[in-house]
Amino acid sequence: MTAFGKALAPVETSIPGLVVWELPVHGDNRGWFKENWQREKMLAAGLPDFEPVQNNVSFNDAVGTTRGIHAEPWDKWVSVATGRIFGAWVDLREGPTFGRVFTTEIDPSRAIFVPRGVGNAYQTLEPDTAYTYLVNDHWSPDVPYTFLNLADETAAIAWPIPLEAAQLSEKDRAHPRLPDVTPMAPAKTLVLGAGGQLGTALRKAFEGRTGIEFATRADLDLTSPDLATARRWREYRVIVNAAAYTAVDAAETTEGRPAAWAANVTAVGAVARVAAEHGITLVHVSSDYVFDGSLDRAYREDDPISPLGVYGQTKAAGDAIVGTLPRHYIVRTSWVIGEGGNFVRTMATLAERGVAPSVVDDQIGRLTFADDLALGIRHLIETEAPYGTYNLTGAGEPESWATLARRVFALSGHDPARVRPVSTDEYFGSATRPVAPRPRNSVLDLEKIVRTGFTPPPFADSLERYLADS
Repeated sequence: MTAFGKALAPVETSIPGLVVWELPVHGDNRGWFKENWQREKMLAAGLPDFEPVQNNVSFNDAVGTTRGIHAEPWDKWVSVATGRIFGAWVDLREGPTFGRVFTTEIDPSRAIFVPRGVGNAYQTLEPDTAYTYLVNDHWSPDVPYTFLNLADETAAIAWPIPLEAAQLSEKDRAHPRLPDVTPMAPAKTLVLGAGGQLGTALRKAFEGRTGIEFATRADLDLTSPDLATARRWREYRVIVNAAAYTAVDAAETTEGRPAAWAANVTAVGAVARVAAEHGITLVHVSSDYVFDGSLDRAYREDDPISPLGVYGQTKAAGDAIVGTLPRHYIVRTSWVIGEGGNFVRTMATLAERGVAPSVVDDQIGRLTFADDLALGIRHLIETEAPYGTYNLTGAGEPESWATLARRVFALSGHDPARVRPVSTDEYFGSATRPVAPRPRNSVLDLEKIVRTGFTPPPFADSLERYLADS
């Protein structure tokens, strides 16, 4: 009999993410009423915002009707409109809880949230039982399921009505036993810009992890009108956008300006729309150039943005787009050093060639090595840190470009006094091409990301390792 007057409350189970919910049901002489799914109240009580898109009903006229065990690549909100079921759930996801079982009865006063990859089965205990479920992806015959036999000896589910006396489909009778089940892999992570210096570092950071895909511009055109259907996006949990236009001086030219806006704003907007529609977490890499560098302290995440040039303006616009998503990480960084040509390699080459370079000494910041940046991004994703904006650079006492150049010379076994410090105005004074304005202070405060449990290494240590490995 349906229980009336219960308070809305979650009840944790032995399977991670599988949560039983007690539902308030209001009854009188006419029958009963309940709010079977009420987003605002249930989110406030702790239900994940799983964004359902389809509602299904399975009507069962006989006691003992038994269905399952099916694990789908989407989340489900399971309840009954009439009748009563014995429900059984088996964790069929990769990981230490694979094969774990939970059982309970569900009537109209109870529901259960079933996360992606947890096998679902039930047996009706009353005639005319209407089993209902909301799902957050549209059903498709092409979607791969994971199945387990209802009679699996390892799961050893104590069905109230023995299976030999129950009503089963032939397909359900033929499902594999647990030793033959291929666990469901986690939802996928897609790294965009996989051919760049950060993309290369992300390949290394995620090496050995399953469900990670990498895409270059040749693999996936973010400006294509077909982006929304280019992948089965519900299979993805995270998109890391490491693609960007980073030629700060070229962005000031007639040709570079539209290219910078296309890559840093238009493409970001397209990816953000995909993320919003499918509940995907978007990780977006930003820059110290969103600030004008006028502060006399390190920039915090919540400081007002005030970009000086086109590149900074496009990055600020991209940040504003990504910041509207409920699930996002904006990772602001500076002075990135990775594979390919960069400041450190240039200074090391000049040192070897005996050149005495002029290097600006009135721009202050910290180097960020792409490998360290990639590890920080992985940390935010895997620890499910609170969404929002994070500064992420190398740690240590900030230095000028000229001081950093001297470090490179010294570590390479050359005289650091050969580096001639000059002002930014002097350095670019004779330039014949457009030059982007640079923030003089590029120092970013790291306290917020440290609080999540990730402490960036001192850039001086990373610089030594980088030169030793070059």
